[in-house]
Amino acid sequence: MKDIKDIKRIYFLGIGGIGMSALARYFNARGVNVSGYDRTETVLTKQLASEGIAIHYEDHTGLIDKEAELVVYTPAIPKDHQELNYLLQHAYTVVKRSDVLGMITNSSFNICVAGTHGKTTTSTMIAHILRDSGYGCNAFLGGIAANYNSNFWSHERNVCVVEADEYDRSFLKLSPDVAIITAMDPDHLDIYGTAENVEQAFIDFSARVKDGGLLLSKYGLKRGGELKARNHKTYHLQEAAADVHAADIGVNSGSYTFHVVATEWTLTDVALNMGGMHNIENMVAAITVAKHLGIDDEKILSAVRSFKGVKRRFEFIVKKDDQVFIDDYAHHPDELRALITGAKKMFTGKKCTVIFQPHLFTRTRDFADGFAESLDLADELVLLPIYPARELPIAGVTSQMILDRMKNTNRQLIEKERLAEWVKANKTELLITAGAGDIDTLVEPIKNSLEN
Repeated sequence: MKDIKDIKRIYFLGIGGIGMSALARYFNARGVNVSGYDRTETVLTKQLASEGIAIHYEDHTGLIDKEAELVVYTPAIPKDHQELNYLLQHAYTVVKRSDVLGMITNSSFNICVAGTHGKTTTSTMIAHILRDSGYGCNAFLGGIAANYNSNFWSHERNVCVVEADEYDRSFLKLSPDVAIITAMDPDHLDIYGTAENVEQAFIDFSARVKDGGLLLSKYGLKRGGELKARNHKTYHLQEAAADVHAADIGVNSGSYTFHVVATEWTLTDVALNMGGMHNIENMVAAITVAKHLGIDDEKILSAVRSFKGVKRRFEFIVKKDDQVFIDDYAHHPDELRALITGAKKMFTGKKCTVIFQPHLFTRTRDFADGFAESLDLADELVLLPIYPARELPIAGVTSQMILDRMKNTNRQLIEKERLAEWVKANKTELLITAGAGDIDTLVEPIKNSLEN
């Protein structure tokens, strides 16, 4: 295979994926001829097209760039995909996204953020601080940074902030100078089989930190003591036993003020203008990385103040006295628990209505009890059918599994097509939409229903 720097034409299968689109933007910014396929047109694919990338939405071998020197695909592409099979049969160089990311970051200083949840927000926070402070970095993110409306940006400084994805063990192809582990909870059991295997993958990831590098992990992780790195520090929201934690947290109209206290330093009067107590913890990790890099305190404080968050991560769609509407990517029981408890603490006294779309049949089957327990925290629940993504249906696995396990009687299952109509007919005070499927396509119709 050609050196990645010498590639002139590249073709993406699944170009609209959040990680794939960041890579497409990387090559496009370097003058490479980029084109690709995706199943459906989205806001993101429209943006890519407006940036000069040719995209089609039909699985047709005649539409492939036959002159492509490299083909990148996502594991979400099904095995019977015509284009994928044509490319494999005709001896094209076909690699996974994780392979390309590994090649790109092979010779750079890498800040790699891993974790079964929290990694997108934390990596975006770090990348924003580095960009806003003038330190500079290349960013490959798993979400759209609200400050820049993008999941990728480049800089001449040879530093990369990378979201390190545990799915398919792809993060084991990265070589971190700084590694962050936010969580090691069971997930992707269709790949890993057991919770122990998930944990072992994170332990293996920690062993990839370069000599002289830093490993920063959340305090209290199960098997956290087995993480491998000579320089290993822990962080936590408020646990003083951690090497870094937040103190004197104040809440004011959807914003927070706090101090960050470390063994060797303290950063006072931090102001974070985004919701969710878990996001204070994420920012503690981001600030710790910035301090490790030697960024000036005032520049860190200014960057944190200006951080607008990540699209679909505790994102305020409507924020008025009588109506709050939050949209979030939460698709795991622990993420839902953090989301709902954080929102209810921030807006005490408001009735909390959650609309949740389960993502994947396997995840619904494996965590039905956990989903029920987390969703019971809502005052009212509207559940949508499962979004299948890359999976085929599993007999007996439906959203009803979650509903049947819940204690809260104020719950119902409705079809996606009826949702905007339901919102119009039912008064809500604190409304949350959550899920990793296509529930984001309903945000605008729901907002319109609320405002009209």
